[in-house]
This record gives sequence, C-alpha cells and structure tokens, in this order.
Amino acid sequence: MPILLLVIVGAAAGFIATRLLDLRSSVPVTIAIGIAGALFGTLILRLIGALFGMAAGFVGAILGAMALIWIWKKLSDRR
Repeated sequence: MPILLLVIVGAAAGFIATRLLDLRSSVPVTIAIGIAGALFGTLILRLIGALFGMAAGFVGAILGAMALIWIWKKLSDRR
C-alpha cells in the first residue's frame, strides 16, 4: 500500500475507530492509531486468508483423489 494511501486510510480508520470507542485524542495520535490498525488488520487478514487457502487446497486434493479413486473403481469393474 503506498504511503499516501496508508496515511489517508489510516486517518479515516483512526477517526472512525476513536469515535466508535469514544476516545478523545489529538489528530496525530488518531492518524497513528489508524495506520497501526491498518497494518495490524492487513497482517491478520492475510494470515487468515493464507490459512483458509491452504485448507481449501487440502480439501480440494482430498476431493480430487476421491474422484480419481471412484473413476478407477468404475473402470476396473468393467473388465
């Protein structure tokens, strides 16, 4: 994420988060909270995505192996 976009998104996120949680802080602190939150949130979402991505690949591998076994059995029974 480019630095300028990070600052803009961080400022907006920090402003919204501080208002939702009723935290009174200065503008630099609000921006810093937002930037740190954006970095932390991105890290967590990428970690979750990687875990589910690996799990989806594993499930896909099992389903693919089951399909091949089923096909193998159907072709073997013909003979």
